[in-house]
Amino acid sequence: MKVLVIRFSSIGDILVTTPVLRCVKQQWKAELTFLTGEKFKTLLADNPYIDHIHTDVKGVMATRNWIATAGFDLIIDLHKNRKSVMMTLATGVKVVRYDKLNWQKWWYVQTKNNILPPIHLVDRYFESLAPLGLVNDGQGLDYQVTSLPADILLPPQYNVVILGAAHKTKRIPLQQCHLWVEKACWPVVCLGGNDVTEEGAILAQSQPNKVIDLTGKLTLGQSGAVLLKATGILTGDTGMMHMAAALKKEVKVLWGNTTPAFGMYPYYGGQNQVPWTSEEVKGLNCRPCSKLGYDACPKGHFRCMLQHKPMPW
Repeated sequence: MKVLVIRFSSIGDILVTTPVLRCVKQQWKAELTFLTGEKFKTLLADNPYIDHIHTDVKGVMATRNWIATAGFDLIIDLHKNRKSVMMTLATGVKVVRYDKLNWQKWWYVQTKNNILPPIHLVDRYFESLAPLGLVNDGQGLDYQVTSLPADILLPPQYNVVILGAAHKTKRIPLQQCHLWVEKACWPVVCLGGNDVTEEGAILAQSQPNKVIDLTGKLTLGQSGAVLLKATGILTGDTGMMHMAAALKKEVKVLWGNTTPAFGMYPYYGGQNQVPWTSEEVKGLNCRPCSKLGYDACPKGHFRCMLQHKPMPW
């Protein structure tokens, strides 16, 4: 059986597909191909359940022609947008898609009335595949880490603060980071990409004996190795939040403009009892303001992040 799974978008979006990939491979013994964006192809390069990784670099029509001639028995579309639908139309292959609950999310953002079902995105994936007999094994997400460079030495115990996120209204602002670093019981390692190196440098300069700045210095796999050994992890709604969950690490999540009610909170699977902490600023009539995020708070005050109360961690 040849199966194609489709998911583009972000680090977090890709990581939450991994339970489906694992179960398809193990339960169906399928030859599994994963179709994703060019910049995400290395994220799951070491995933043992994927036989082939293909990208959409040649465009929608070329990808559709490739799908139509590749001999797939089933397409699992875990992206379900205009692009993925166009890629799979008229290919002659059976397609399974899931319910994105977009209008329910839109309603929550517009009215602040939550009518979303209390179910994680991963479980909605499996609901769509249940008629085909695929069963969630309860093992959670997968991620394979890589070794740290030899010149990076970390203390025996340390906490991690994740500075980056795809949207700035999901990031923990620098003002909050300073307060949480002061409350940390161990040295604090700053993780993030090249877009938050300035913030990492400022934190390290403010408390040089306590902060280790690794922003912009590590690959994703190496960042995973740092998370794997961390004592405590502080994060916003980020891709690395999902990476930490894949590594079965306890996290403390500070929610900004988004909410765990959207179904993208840390997912560990029913077989792993990992405690995690969800911190939300209650009573804000402007939250959630988006299911994704913005470059800045639409109201200008950013209370959903700035009003979190730091505590020892």
